[in-house]
Amino acid sequence: MDKKKYYITTAIAYTSRKPHIGNSYEIVLTDAIARFKRLQGYDVFFLTGTDEHGQKIEQYAAEAGVSPKEYVDKVAGEIRGICDTLNTTYDKFIRTTDDYHEKAVQKIFKKLYDQGDIYKSKYEGYYCVACESFYTKTQLEGGKCPDCGGDVKIASEEAYFLRLSKYQKQLEKYIEDNPDFIYPESRKNEMLNNFIRPGLQDLCVSRSSFKWGVPVSFDDRHVIYVWIDALSNYITALGYDPDGSSELYQKYWPADVHIIGKDIIRFHTIYWPIILMALGEPLPKQVYGHPWLLFGEDKMSKSKGNVIYADDLAALFGVDAVRYYLLSEMPHASDGSISYTTMIERFNSDLANTIGNLVNRTVSMVNKYFDGVLVGNDTAAEPDEEFKNTILTAIPAAEKFVDEFRMSDAVEAVVSIAKRCNKYIDETMPWALAKNEEDRPRLATVMYNLIEGIRILAVMLSPFMPETSEKIFEQIGVSIKDYDSVKSFGATPVGTKVGTPVPLFARIDGEKLIEELIAKQKAEQEKEKALLSDIKASQEEKLPEIEYDDFAKISLIAAKITDCEPVKRAKKLLKLTLDDGSGEPRTVASGIAEYYTPDELKGRTVVVVANLKPRALCGVESRGMILAGDGAEGVKVLFVDGMEPGTKIR
Repeated sequence: MDKKKYYITTAIAYTSRKPHIGNSYEIVLTDAIARFKRLQGYDVFFLTGTDEHGQKIEQYAAEAGVSPKEYVDKVAGEIRGICDTLNTTYDKFIRTTDDYHEKAVQKIFKKLYDQGDIYKSKYEGYYCVACESFYTKTQLEGGKCPDCGGDVKIASEEAYFLRLSKYQKQLEKYIEDNPDFIYPESRKNEMLNNFIRPGLQDLCVSRSSFKWGVPVSFDDRHVIYVWIDALSNYITALGYDPDGSSELYQKYWPADVHIIGKDIIRFHTIYWPIILMALGEPLPKQVYGHPWLLFGEDKMSKSKGNVIYADDLAALFGVDAVRYYLLSEMPHASDGSISYTTMIERFNSDLANTIGNLVNRTVSMVNKYFDGVLVGNDTAAEPDEEFKNTILTAIPAAEKFVDEFRMSDAVEAVVSIAKRCNKYIDETMPWALAKNEEDRPRLATVMYNLIEGIRILAVMLSPFMPETSEKIFEQIGVSIKDYDSVKSFGATPVGTKVGTPVPLFARIDGEKLIEELIAKQKAEQEKEKALLSDIKASQEEKLPEIEYDDFAKISLIAAKITDCEPVKRAKKLLKLTLDDGSGEPRTVASGIAEYYTPDELKGRTVVVVANLKPRALCGVESRGMILAGDGAEGVKVLFVDGMEPGTKIR
């Protein structure tokens, strides 16, 4: 009998930077679901990978002094390394720079163009540099980008467009006829009420302002933009081809579920379904938009200095402890939170005390009282039946929660097995039974019930904490791990010999670890400062001599700071509004937020490099640079108060 297939995917990670633990949550969540489905007997195909094209990649590569391909090769390697570190069992890791993917994407674009679903026009609208996206005025939120909250500017560009409007009614009907397509329901209502029913605008699906992308096969001035390039990975990875798809595609498509972050739900429930409708292909059965993992109450970002990386956590706590925290701490439909303090607390209470202590003391008692052998299970007493029923009830509960993507509830259901086993020890008091020879048959039954309960726990833990599960099986001396064996109580054979008890999780001294982390962080900051100082000194030593004519090219003028505010998306930047005497305000983004507050700068007059080429910094178009010096106490801005705005400096 053929196994029932199950195709599950993550969103593919953007290769701009090494992913933090919030990004890594998705791969662990998806892996736990994939492992659970395999445990249930499904034929699972689990896809993940990387999104590697776009203007930002081109810019990052230029800043790093490498080619875009070299840049994405490095970051994609880091992303895949984190997937492997977290012990994820993906069946395929796709990269959008893979040759087969690029060729399939070109064919998809051409097919949609040939049938009239893509057309060429000109885009005039509001452009967000940070998101590389155009928006209409009605899509803006308070005049800002609706996705990142950053500034936008009016821009115009020739582009190809996908006719979203053509498929609006068809998509709306599909969502209404398939109420579980978008999950949870709050996300479905948001898509219908905020985006689809008000009317879909045709979507820009090519760019001509940069080159790092899949070229449009019939128009080499354009590259195919992210919506068709990245989203198509879910079918190209299986061998989809408009001219004839592979057996793998025929077997696994449509996907059973796309696991994605709530911030990209619109792309996966509007753009992607319409692309598939236009191609004449089935839609995925479900799209689950999971919440975010926050640091405390903030979204993680390098600019906030609150980024935690999965490999660093794994080195501190172990891979399974990281997996356990991610899966157990994230609520079903609201954002979760992580901090070192809460992770230490959960490690000590749930892992060291509840699970680790249970296994250790049970195996120790079997070794102590029966020379490590389970000798019987036929002397039942009052708590036994309720004990068994409670454990067996956890199995369908966990199964239901996994099907609903309520992973924290599923983990809690599994851990309840360990909690019930600990309670059973308190109820039966094996140490008291061991004192009387006539109680040995009852003691033997208690030990058997505990080992069988722990075996069921180990089976059910395997999707969430695979390494811990294997260690438990090794210690209890049982190798019966199939899912059918946990649907009834008693699969462990009498006569089983347990192994040697080894602590699964050693308790952590929280205060000591936090002190060590703070010391390490300070050391890294000092190391970074020293490195930057060395680089600066090296650069100063190598500065070439210049001619007078070179210096004469620089226009220095006095400018008065009329307004100043922090840049939301950058910890070190201040946005300065300057009066440079021209009659038009000048905006400059300056990395001096660590040294000056806005109030300290307003009304002061500074020297500006006025003819510097404009540059976008975190959504701010910076037209110039102010002069400052590096002193022993940090950066000192050069002030020329009293000078009239526009005065030339020479």
